[in-house]
Amino acid sequence: MPMPNRGPTCKIYLRLSPIVQHKERWQKTAAKARTSLSKFIIAAVDGLIDENEEFAPRREMVHELEGLRKENKVLRDEVQHKGKVIEMQEAELRRYRAAPWIEDDFIGARRLSGQISDILKAREVVDGARLIEELGIDPREDDLIKAVNRQLETLAGYGIIKQEGKSWRWIA
Repeated sequence: MPMPNRGPTCKIYLRLSPIVQHKERWQKTAAKARTSLSKFIIAAVDGLIDENEEFAPRREMVHELEGLRKENKVLRDEVQHKGKVIEMQEAELRRYRAAPWIEDDFIGARRLSGQISDILKAREVVDGARLIEELGIDPREDDLIKAVNRQLETLAGYGIIKQEGKSWRWIA
């Protein structure tokens, strides 16, 4: 004889051996709470959902994760682009500051690079190529290297540094 329909139902079959242990545990806990197993399971599931209001189905989490990955890529690309722009601006600034030292017939006051003297003071002796590298100058930029060499010659003329082969020594 068919059972009367009492409304929406949800059936869980707990017949597999590891699951039987779960069922027994749940029944003991439900008995302690003086309720049926069905009401205990409903209360447990509702409690979990209430506790974690941000509970979302797996596909929603996967969709959100994919969106975050795309946003992360966009931000990484933006940071990389801005890094390149900064590098270009720093190179342009170096060329601008080196301009008075590049011109052969410059008239007026020239400003020495504090960065050159800071490097020489810190290391006492610096190879010319190493100095160019520490200044962040591309070895193919002949004009900037010429400007650095002229500044080094000026510092040597003032007796602040001394050339020793291909290296420069801070003596002041």
